[in-house]
Amino acid sequence: MVMEIFNLRKLLVPVLIAGLCAVFYVNYTGWELLAPVSVGGINMDHMMQVDHFSMAFSALSIFLTAMIILMGSDFYRNEQHHLSDYLSIIVFILCGTLVLFSFNNLAMLFLGIEIVSISLYIMAGSKRFDLRSNEAGFKYFLMGAFASGFLLFGIALVYGSTGSFELAKISTYVEDGNLSPLFYAGCLLIIIALLFKVAAVPFHFWSPDVYEGSPALVTALMSTLVKVSLFAAFYRLLENGFFGAYAFTTPILMWVTAATLILGNLTALFQENFKRMLAYSGISHAGYMLMGVMSMPAQSESALFFYASAYAIASIGVFAVAIPVFLAQRNEGVNAFNGLGKRNPLLAALLTICMLSVAGIPPFAGFLAKYYIFSQAFQSEMFGITLLAVITSIIAVYYYFRVIVAMYTKEPNDTEVKPAPVYWIVLWICVALSIVLGIFPDSLMQLLS
Repeated sequence: MVMEIFNLRKLLVPVLIAGLCAVFYVNYTGWELLAPVSVGGINMDHMMQVDHFSMAFSALSIFLTAMIILMGSDFYRNEQHHLSDYLSIIVFILCGTLVLFSFNNLAMLFLGIEIVSISLYIMAGSKRFDLRSNEAGFKYFLMGAFASGFLLFGIALVYGSTGSFELAKISTYVEDGNLSPLFYAGCLLIIIALLFKVAAVPFHFWSPDVYEGSPALVTALMSTLVKVSLFAAFYRLLENGFFGAYAFTTPILMWVTAATLILGNLTALFQENFKRMLAYSGISHAGYMLMGVMSMPAQSESALFFYASAYAIASIGVFAVAIPVFLAQRNEGVNAFNGLGKRNPLLAALLTICMLSVAGIPPFAGFLAKYYIFSQAFQSEMFGITLLAVITSIIAVYYYFRVIVAMYTKEPNDTEVKPAPVYWIVLWICVALSIVLGIFPDSLMQLLS
C-alpha cells in the first residue's frame, strides 16, 4: 500500500513474492524451535499455539498465496489503479488463515474466520459493474454473516458451560464428563457454522452461486487457500477442544459427509458452467476432507494435510489454465475448452494432468491423497462411509473427463488461447508438484507423523 502511494506498482508483485518467501523461510527455520508465542514478553500460548500442525499448514498457505498473487499480476493488468487494493486484501486473507492454523482460543477462531470472511465478501463483489459479481458478494455477505452469528452464539454457550474460551480448559471440561445441555447446544452451533464455511451439505447452497459470480481468481482463492484453512481450523477445534465429545460430533458429521459426497458429485455431473462445476467438485472434496476430520482417533492430520496439499496444488494448476481460457473466449462454460488440445497441445496436456490429479487418478498426488484419507477412515472403522466415498470418486471421474474430452474431441473455438508467462510458471510448478508428490508422498506424510 505504501508502494502504491509512491506509484511503484511495477514492484508490487516482486516485493510481495519476496516477502512471502522470507516468511516461508522463517516458518521453515522455526520447525525445530517451536518457541512459545509471546507479545511484549507476555506468554500468549493460551491464545495462539505454534506446533508442527500449524507450521505445516502455514507453509502450504504461504505457497498458495504466492501462486495466487503471481496469477493476479496478469489477471488485474487492466485495473492497475486497484492492484494494491486487491493484493493487500489477499495478504489480509493469508493473515486470517495463519490465525486459523494456530488458534488456541475460541476468540481467536472467531477472529481468524472474520478476517478471512470479510476480506472475501469484498473480493467476491470486486467487479462493481458486473451484476453476477454484485450478486455473489451480496449473497456471500448475507449468508456468511448469518453463519458468523451461529458461530458467535455457539462460542457464547460453550463459554457459559465451561467458563473458558481456551481449548485446553474446554477439553478438560469435556473429559470430566457430565456435559450440560448448554455445551451440546453450543458445540452444535459451532459445528453448523464451520460446516457452512466449508460448504458442506446442507449448508452448501451459497457456494455454486458465489463461485460462479466471483472473478475467476477469487474463485481460485476460495476453493484452495480458504477451504484448506477452514478444514485445518475444523480439525484443530475438534482435536484440541471437543475431542472428548467425539460420540456426539461423529454421528452428525457422518450424515453430513454422506450427503456432501452424494450431492456434490451427482450435481456436478449436470453443470455446464466450469466454475459452477468446480464449486460442486469442491463440495465433494469437502466430504472427503470431512472423512479426515472424523478419523481423529487414527491421528489423521498427516492424511488431511497431504489431501489438502494435493487438492489445492492441482486446483491452482486448473485455474492457471482456466483463467486465460475464460479471458480469451469470454466464456466460462465447459465448451470454452473445446479443441484446446488441437490449438495448444502443451497447455491441454498440463491441464489434463491437473484434472486427473483432482479426480484422484494415479500416478498423480490426488490418487494417494484419497488413498490415505480412505485408509484412515477404514482404520477408524467407518466402513460404510469409505465404501460410499469410493463409489462417488468413480462417479466424479465422469465430469472431470468431460473437460478432457472437450479439449481433444471437439472442434476448436475461433479464438486462440495464449497465456501470459505468469500462468505458465504457476502451471508448471503445480504440475511438477502433482507428479513429484504422487511418486514421493513421504516428503509430506512424514512431516506430521
